Amino acid sequence: MNIGLWVVQGLLAFAMLGAAGSKLASPREKLIANPIMAWANDFSASQIKLIGLAEVLGAIGLIVPMAIGILPILTPIAAICVAVLMMGAAATHLRRKEPPFAPAVLAALALAVGVGRFLT
Repeated sequence: MNIGLWVVQGLLAFAMLGAAGSKLASPREKLIANPIMAWANDFSASQIKLIGLAEVLGAIGLIVPMAIGILPILTPIAAICVAVLMMGAAATHLRRKEPPFAPAVLAALALAVGVGRFLT
């Protein structure tokens, strides 16, 4: 189970960093021009950057505390926080009448990591 959790944590952290990269590196106007990122129209540039920062911190929290053995309790907490963040993303997509599949899957994976890490 431990190896499986590590694999899911790594994939989830990779996905979070990828999503965060576009939010942090691209201006709001460029994000809005992308049809996949049309949700950015509902948020200010500062809010988009904060979402990207939260995703980066979540990715770090999924891996680093458990990997270095310092405050490993932060890993399941980070996973639960990532799940909440992704539930918010899914809600935003639902509100915009867009399919919430990707954030819902990421939320479920993060929740599984959080529960799995609390139990082990």
